[in-house]
Amino acid sequence: MKIFISADIEGISGVATKQQLTKESEYQRFRKIMTDEVNAAVHGAFNGGASEVVVADGHGNMSNILIEHLDPRARLISGSNRIMCQLEGLDSTFDGVIFIGHHGREGFSNAIISHTLAGICVKEMKINDVVVGETEMNAMVAGGYNVPSIFISGDDLYVEEVKRTLPDVSSVIVKYAKNRFAADLIHPEVTQKNILNKVETAVKNITDFKPYKTKKPVTFELEFKGPEQAQMTTTLPTVELITPTRIKFTCEDINSAYKHMWGCVIIAISATNSILGNTNA
Repeated sequence: MKIFISADIEGISGVATKQQLTKESEYQRFRKIMTDEVNAAVHGAFNGGASEVVVADGHGNMSNILIEHLDPRARLISGSNRIMCQLEGLDSTFDGVIFIGHHGREGFSNAIISHTLAGICVKEMKINDVVVGETEMNAMVAGGYNVPSIFISGDDLYVEEVKRTLPDVSSVIVKYAKNRFAADLIHPEVTQKNILNKVETAVKNITDFKPYKTKKPVTFELEFKGPEQAQMTTTLPTVELITPTRIKFTCEDINSAYKHMWGCVIIAISATNSILGNTNA
């Protein structure tokens, strides 16, 4: 049995402010906690009967997990130059997907450090007219491979958000959001134990979970935070500018649409950096 783990950092134990992820001394602390939380999921997956576990680091430059502290039974996908972003390495040979440390979508609630994929540019994302966050979108992509999403962990508002779309997914709440930059925290030892136990149970009962499918063709709408971001994505001839900040495109399937979306986001980030003067040219 093969299990895929997509790991982010905003939704891990202890994180409540952006400074914890940008100030070097704080960031190093939370890299270790992120790694420990992933290890709890890895341990639980193997206890539940997994024969192989692949972890995809999915935050920022996607090289946060400390390989020297990762459970040696797992393989790690690290680095940012990826076609499939947080799902790099996933295919139809996997039996289940786990989301560790993920977060709520922008504008929906006071979930901790809520944003959608790239907070610097993306304001809202729709798939087939439904507003989604990262987890729901990734669950759709996994469903395109016929792989079910079986477990999530993060703050209480994130869990509530995702369960509107995936009501049967197993979950662990690692903290309670007070507002977007404050939380009622649970000790990491407690959350790690809970993750291990819940993941073990989910993997043992993996046939209870069904892939999350979306209809074909697949239409994405992206609302950007600035018109310069939206405009530059129209360098792709498939992209339609609906409003000065909103674009739309349609692809034959969710896998192709996901890649197309990621390309648009990369262009939008590049446009932002150009405006801010953050270029290497």
